[in-house]
Amino acid sequence: MKISGFTIVRNALKYNYPVVESIRSILPIVDEFVVNVGDSEDKTLELIRSIGDPKIRIIQNRWDMSMGKEVLSHQTNLALKECRGDWAFYLQSDEVVHEDDLPKLECWMRRYCNDKSVDALRFQWLHFYGSYFRYRIDSGWYQKQDRVVRNNGEIVSVGDAYAFARRDGRPLRSPRTGCFIYHYGWVHATDMMTQRRVNAEAIGFTTLAGEERSDDYSFGDLSRFPAYFGTHPAVMKERVKVHAVSQEDYEALRRKYWWSPLRLFKIRYKTGKRVKARIS
Repeated sequence: MKISGFTIVRNALKYNYPVVESIRSILPIVDEFVVNVGDSEDKTLELIRSIGDPKIRIIQNRWDMSMGKEVLSHQTNLALKECRGDWAFYLQSDEVVHEDDLPKLECWMRRYCNDKSVDALRFQWLHFYGSYFRYRIDSGWYQKQDRVVRNNGEIVSVGDAYAFARRDGRPLRSPRTGCFIYHYGWVHATDMMTQRRVNAEAIGFTTLAGEERSDDYSFGDLSRFPAYFGTHPAVMKERVKVHAVSQEDYEALRRKYWWSPLRLFKIRYKTGKRVKARIS
């Protein structure tokens, strides 16, 4: 069995994507990692090269922004086409996998490698928001999706590249792994969040009001979101450590939930209930 990792990235430094951490998080279990580097306004290409791992294979493409958000699935499929493994493990540039989940994922892939009835493997999502110790599970934030797909040419990235589909239109057959994708796209300084949202609007993800393009983004009262007491992937240790809002938030959570077994044992857990965020 051979496993390919793959991703796309553009302007990683400009928009503070943790793409190096993302790639490194699954390098131990892949045989190769294909990185599709788009034309950037910063030194993204040099950043990827600096990882210095022989498993990494870089391809370069110019993104046609006139395609709107479909440019992401198009570029993702170009990277997928370069993969040589039996399985292709896709991570977006702000998604990271915990090292404790790697042995489980490798076992899942070995288990189903020759079982053609399985198309993909499904993950749970932890969408961290404002703090590395708060996450979103309310309406509008998808909670499960496929990230490992069978590399047989029959499965492609679709839409804005958050999902995959079969070319023949049949639903993907995807057993749940019970493993997490750690999504860090919403844990940034408020001015960086504004820049990222303006970029998202340019691609076609959202529509902003005038003041939203210039004012610093507001996360509001973080206490209205569920708390996360578990560990983060080891590759994210420094980013978590230097994020002041997260450290303050964790201290407040430590005082409030001093009694919680989830906190005491650092259990990696998220609530199974849809939690409606209170209006602050």
